[in-house]
Amino acid sequence: MLWWAVTFFIVAIIAAVFGFGGIASASAGIAQVLFVIFLVLFIVAMIARAVRGRTP
Repeated sequence: MLWWAVTFFIVAIIAAVFGFGGIASASAGIAQVLFVIFLVLFIVAMIARAVRGRTP
């Protein structure tokens, strides 16, 4: 999920450099949504691991 967020962020940067504002805006929006989903899932996984009492 984080990989896709970074990919869309890079696409947004490249599109912005070449002047494609609509594509850059859409790609940045998708990257933000994917990053937030990644953060939520990461936090849930950390809490679940702490509740179970497992350590690496």
